[in-house]
Amino acid sequence: MTTETFEFQVEARQLLQLMIHSVYSNKDVFLRELVSNASDALDKLRLEKLRDDALDADVSDLHIEIDVDKEARTLTVRDNGIGMSYDEVGQLIGTIANSGTATFLKELREAQDAGSAEGLIGQFGVGFYSGFMVADEVTLVTRRAGEGQGTRWTSRGESTYTLEKADDAPQGTSVTLHLKPADPENQLHDYTSPWTIKQIVKRYSDFITWPIRMVPEAADGEDAPEPETLNSMKALWARSRDEVSDDEYHELYKHISHDWREPLETIRLQAEGTFEYQALLFVPSHAPHDLFTRDFKRGVQLYVKRVFIMDDCEALLPPYLRFVKGVVDAQDLSLNVSREILQQDRHIRMMQRRLTKKVLSTIKEIKTKDADRYATFWREFGTALKEGLVTDSENRDAILAVASFATTHAEDEPTTLAQYVERMKDGQEDIYYITGESRQSIENSPHMEAFRDKGIEVLLLTDAVDEVWVDAVGEYEGKKLRSVAKGEIDLDGEKDEKAEGEREKQAEDYAGLLGWMREQLDEDIKEVRLSARLTVSPACVVSDAHDLTPALENMYRAMGQEVPRTKRILELNPGHPLVKNLNEAYKEREDRSGLVESAELLHTLAVLAEGGQPKDPARFVKLVADRLERTL
Repeated sequence: MTTETFEFQVEARQLLQLMIHSVYSNKDVFLRELVSNASDALDKLRLEKLRDDALDADVSDLHIEIDVDKEARTLTVRDNGIGMSYDEVGQLIGTIANSGTATFLKELREAQDAGSAEGLIGQFGVGFYSGFMVADEVTLVTRRAGEGQGTRWTSRGESTYTLEKADDAPQGTSVTLHLKPADPENQLHDYTSPWTIKQIVKRYSDFITWPIRMVPEAADGEDAPEPETLNSMKALWARSRDEVSDDEYHELYKHISHDWREPLETIRLQAEGTFEYQALLFVPSHAPHDLFTRDFKRGVQLYVKRVFIMDDCEALLPPYLRFVKGVVDAQDLSLNVSREILQQDRHIRMMQRRLTKKVLSTIKEIKTKDADRYATFWREFGTALKEGLVTDSENRDAILAVASFATTHAEDEPTTLAQYVERMKDGQEDIYYITGESRQSIENSPHMEAFRDKGIEVLLLTDAVDEVWVDAVGEYEGKKLRSVAKGEIDLDGEKDEKAEGEREKQAEDYAGLLGWMREQLDEDIKEVRLSARLTVSPACVVSDAHDLTPALENMYRAMGQEVPRTKRILELNPGHPLVKNLNEAYKEREDRSGLVESAELLHTLAVLAEGGQPKDPARFVKLVADRLERTL
């Protein structure tokens, strides 16, 4: 048969070199990866046969087989699952582009220790290549179920790999590792030792639902013994809690999620009655790198009566809990259920409601009992959870109960809305917040000046979703959520006649300037008024109480929605020397053309102060340069 030779991509070669000169202290994980891949292949074949009964594939004895040859120093992991076609081998094995190689390499270099580095293997789907940690050469032989011809892939992990067609390939996939010499000092064990193989399978793969078999060594002169099944195949979610160790739960989590770090929390749920199901869910300790990408695979595994039905079943949990991994095993669903049917099934909707409430109550329990673990959870998944404040009104109160936010009350300690309300000053009626890109930028915003002076606490919201949920929630315990950058702000509480008189006098004194600036800046603003929120800055721009903020406008445009540009309000600080002098100049001069540039500069400075961009940066630079030149 014709053998074709191909070159690895540059990044793929870098990855293979990392595997060959492994930074991983625990090289045993290669077997876990190969067994996990084989298990997935068996699941896929059983599902394919379920959907297409005409598929020419033998599913009578689906299993994983491990063979060792001490003389040849080879180890083979074989399955009779779905297999791959010639083209699929080239796409999935020949190149590693689909595995996020660049991101994998970046995070690998940034990993602080061997433990965190080890976890990256499964997370990025490059487990097959971990075989090069223990082998000088890897040969893969595969035939896709229903096809007549197989494929052989071979590489020494250097710059090239070969592909050829294999007429004698059985259904499924076998991976043969030509093992390196054992080197105990570098944690490279003798993987031709049956005892070593059994220990690794027991540790990492005991819960795999397919039998993992190995033929024991035959004594001299005796016939080959029957294959021995190395794993118990017991569904952990069906066993009582006292029968299962935390380590066993953690290994199941790692198998399901491809995240080889310990989970933050394990959640068990057993529902009995008219509709029975069992659930074993896990809250990870770290957010996956692609949590906020369009292609992120969300959902948990669905089983029906211990039979695997679907990976990433999205209907079982809402999108804002997409980081939760695990297994749900239902008793009364059809084995031939589809994703479309699941979305309409009332039992599935009932399960989703119950599972959602269980996850949220568990998070609340973590928050109550373990501040450190809660801090980890909120740091990793708080942004995703806040999406539920917009999309899940039924559980909004439960989400608010576990949500915390940065605040001006403390630099390093977030606060809940309940804590904020407890600390509210006498006479304060609203919960104040400000949104922006970073804590530093919004703490220094002109909008914050009066709040800082009066010691009024403000929530500092820096996630994109914050722009949306505050409007969706609206209020908390009867207290309105109010942006310090929208509408008119009056923090003086009870009015006294002296303050009222001062304001009326200022309004009368500045009326001419405000009207004139409104005319000059008509293209950009809807109103010019005196500010009650400024104490230091000369001016700021604010949105009307019910207008979209600029950040929200930009967000909608980024999603492809056409949003009309909203004019904003320019507020002036009547106590600032610049504004006072501008007002005096306006009243003294009959020819005010020279003041137009000053008004324009004042407005642009206000836009810049809140993190915006000048409408015409080149013109702004020219105006500033001209002014500086006149002062020198």
